[in-house]
Amino acid sequence: MFRTLDDAIMVAPQIGVDAVAEAKALGVRLIINNRPEGESDDQVPGAAIEAAARAEGLDYVAIPVSHSGFSEPQVAAMRAALDGATGPVLAYCRSGTRSTLLWALAQSAKGEHPAVLAEKAARAGYDLAPVATLMDMLRARA
Repeated sequence: MFRTLDDAIMVAPQIGVDAVAEAKALGVRLIINNRPEGESDDQVPGAAIEAAARAEGLDYVAIPVSHSGFSEPQVAAMRAALDGATGPVLAYCRSGTRSTLLWALAQSAKGEHPAVLAEKAARAGYDLAPVATLMDMLRARA
């Protein structure tokens, strides 16, 4: 269920409370929730994931991203979360796509090359084409 983008981050579709222990066993130190609350009736509430993460000694942050797109504050928050992580990160949303796209934007804002990021995302089964132009813009400002 977890897909590896690189040695610092994995992404996943919606996780359950039981997945937190699995993430910890894989060395994850931070869980990032990129899913807005109430997006679907079958979604596990972020508060339940946060409580499970804290009980396992993991950090947790919510950076919700709706289907309307990405904002600079979201990119900055993702970058800060990734930069502040004390070990591997697991980011999740409904399918893993928004988490992957937000990761790519945050990395582009640090100056990472979009082609390298696209290759990593593709190996995990994700396409960065929807944010390619934005990645180029963020990298140019880095």
